[in-house]
Order: sequence, then C-alpha cells, then structure tokens
Amino acid sequence: WNVNLGQCLKTLHHNNWPIAVDFSPNGQILASGSADAMIKLWDVKSGYCLKILQGHIDWVQSVAFSPDGQTLASGSADGTIKVWDITTGKCLKTLEGHFNSWIKSIAISPNGQMLVSGSEDHTAKLWDVETGKCLKTLQGHTDWICSVVFSPDGQTLASGSGDETVRLWDVSSGECLKILRGDTSWIWTVAFSPDGQILASGSQDETISLWDVKMGVCLKTLKAEKPYEGINIT
Repeated sequence: WNVNLGQCLKTLHHNNWPIAVDFSPNGQILASGSADAMIKLWDVKSGYCLKILQGHIDWVQSVAFSPDGQTLASGSADGTIKVWDITTGKCLKTLEGHFNSWIKSIAISPNGQMLVSGSEDHTAKLWDVETGKCLKTLQGHTDWICSVVFSPDGQTLASGSGDETVRLWDVSSGECLKILRGDTSWIWTVAFSPDGQILASGSQDETISLWDVKMGVCLKTLKAEKPYEGINIT
C-alpha cells in the first residue's frame, strides 16, 4: 500500500492465509509467512517472489528479520523456530523447546544476538541466535502468549497473553518486572514506542491500551466508535 495515497500498489499471493509479514531493515525485501507452511521473500519494488523457504510443517505464525537483514527467523504452529539465510534460502538452525505447542510470536533483539519466542504453552523463551541454545524460560502467564517484543534498548521484554495481562521482563535476569492489568480479554499484540517509554497493547476487548513502562500505569485507553454506535434508529 502507498501510505500517503491509501492506494494498493501490488497484491502478492500465497496458497493459503498470509499470517505474518516483516520488511527487511533496508525496506527492499518483504517476508511473508502463511498457513500453507511456507515463507516467501518478495522484492518490494517489483513484487517478484525471490525465494520460497520450506521446512515448517504447519502454519507460519511469525517472521522477523535480523537487524543486519542477513537472516530471517520464523515461528510456526509446528512448535519450532527456524533461522534462515536470506541469500541462500537455507535453514541455518531449528530451535526446539516449545514441544507440541504453537509458536505464536517471535522477535529478535536490537543487537541481533537474542531471539524471544512466545507460545501456546504459556511460556516465553530467550534464545542465543548464534548457538541456538535456550538461555531462559520466562514463566508466569496462565494462558497463551500471543505477542512478544523487545524494547528499543534490548533490556526489557514485553509479552501479551490470553490471560488478559502484559508482563514486562528483565532480559538479563529473566525476572518479571511488572504485570500490567486492565484489559478485559486476550491481548493479541504489544509494541514499544521508539523511545521505549510507552507500550501499546491491543486486546480482543476492542481497545488499545497505552502504558507508562516505568510506572506500569495505563495512560490512555483507545477505542474507535462503531458505525451508528449511540444512535437511536427507529
């Protein structure tokens, strides 16, 4: 889409639902993960499919480029995380630890050294990208972890869950720093502001909450009015 004009520039196709997308850091490549268990790499300018990455055996739920754009990580409903070489299209590593549980969300740290995964098994795991070893398992949520994200400085991790809470974690120690409560349904997505001071959480209760990361308090709750909401029609 052209953001300024609101026009569709190109339509790119999978054989099933596209579930996850991510742009490379230089904006030249788009990665898309689908319910067809495939990842496609697209040339943004031409819309041409550069490569198809195959290896997962179930839905690809999340994709994330490394900061240098040389590798791509993917999380799947098959319970694995794969790290791919963008140039060759080869799978470099397969990370296993969320056994028989969907991987709902992954993110790569700003320095590219760590990866976090959030899963149906109620845990988030921190991985060493180079070795593929699990560094820590973060426990505390009581339902699926639907979204994970690193803060811009890489020191804090946020996780949003079906248990209606957001947790903030210290990356070094694995300690839960704060539990943010206020949403009344599943939290499907979380995102830090560029300065890392505000966290947004999107919930199935049809609201977006803006949180002060340092204080752990909700600053604002955003909810769009529905068409004809509050209007009496006779």
